[in-house]
Formats: sequence, structure tokens, C-alpha cells
Amino acid sequence: MDLRCRGLWIWGVRTVWQTEGDGEFFCPRCGGDRNYSRRTGTRRLTVFNIPVLHRGSAGTVVECGVCQERFALDALDQPTSSRFAAMLRDAVHTVALAVLTAGGATSRHARQAALEAVRAAGFTDCTEDQLIGLLAALAADEGRLPGSDEPLPGAVDGCGTWLSIELHEALGPLTPHLAPQGRERILLQGARIALADGPYRPAEREALAAVGRALLLPDEDTARLLEAAARTPS
Repeated sequence: MDLRCRGLWIWGVRTVWQTEGDGEFFCPRCGGDRNYSRRTGTRRLTVFNIPVLHRGSAGTVVECGVCQERFALDALDQPTSSRFAAMLRDAVHTVALAVLTAGGATSRHARQAALEAVRAAGFTDCTEDQLIGLLAALAADEGRLPGSDEPLPGAVDGCGTWLSIELHEALGPLTPHLAPQGRERILLQGARIALADGPYRPAEREALAAVGRALLLPDEDTARLLEAAARTPS
């Protein structure tokens, strides 16, 4: 509230903002990545524009450097466009490795399907040799017994323990920012890799079920999508 006397401010409550940090965020109003300032406000009673009394905190906000709009701090939870693209790229890459490790590592068709998915997601310079090298490293670490469809002791979710952890680490932060169709698309990319060399192996189904759980898809939706993918001509 402000009172005027002959064009002069007599008293009122003003908010003084102090910048505490900055960075880049996705601005909801601009609809793109922008620089922001993290600012904390203090309400002060002013007399003739002179601050005289502290009237409490106005809280901390995120202020866009372009549109100047102020948002609550949870605006920083939304990843920037570049960060989102990197998260999606890593998620597709991890899903491809999980599916190949579960049964298609020796199939040229499956590896080619994985390469296409990974390149489309952003790893444009990924080569088959690089993919084979990663699969060999996984197998040496804790993958599958040579010539067997059985996972090594300690493996869970149809793939190695390490890769199961990687699935949750790659998909967990991304999932809240994906629409249901986006989550389904990632699962279907994995399904196409598994089906590139023939019907699902049991271990591939287990790995894809793990992908569905990491994407927070209901089990019945995961099963429906996998069956639909299997009926779709390649």
C-alpha cells in the first residue's frame, strides 16, 4: 500500500530484490532456454522513499532474464531443452544396450536396429564397432555366460546388475518430463531392437519389462505394447 501527498510518496511497502545466483533454465513464458537470476525479496516500509522498517520476506523467485517474469523455484526442476535432449539420448542408448545384452548382442540385425535408434536419438557418430566394444565390456564385467541365455549370478530384470541400475538412473530423471506417448515410444524402440532378429527371447521380455517399470508404465500397458510390436510387420 502506498500513499501520495502532492505527487510524493509519503509511505508504503516496497519489495527490495537481491540477486543470489544465476544460470540457465527453461522459461515457461518464453517457451525456451533462457538465463535466469535467483532473487530473494525483502518487504520494507518506506517513508518518503526511505526504507525504515523490515516487513518480512517476499520469498525467493526465479526471474527470466528476457521476459522478466518471476516464477517459483520449482521452475528450475524443468530441464532445459539441451539437457532434455541429452537425457533422452542417454535413455535410448541405455535401453538399446539392455536389450542387446539380454539376447541380441550376436545378431547383426539387432545391432543395426540398435544403431539406428541410438543415432536417431543424438549419438550420430556411434559406430557398430563402438557398440560391440561396449557389449564386450558389459559381458566381461557382469553380462551373460558365453553361449548361454542365462544371466550371470546377481543379474536382475533380464540384464546385468550394473545395467539394471543404469536403466533406473537413465530413465528415472527423464520419465516425469515425458508424456505417456513419449514413454511408450522408448519402450517400443527397445521392442523393435529385440524383434529385429526374431521373436522375443525370455530374457529380452524381462529386460523390456524392466524398461517399462523404469518408465512407470503399468505392467498391462507394457505387455500390450510388446504384443502390438510383435504383430507389426518389420
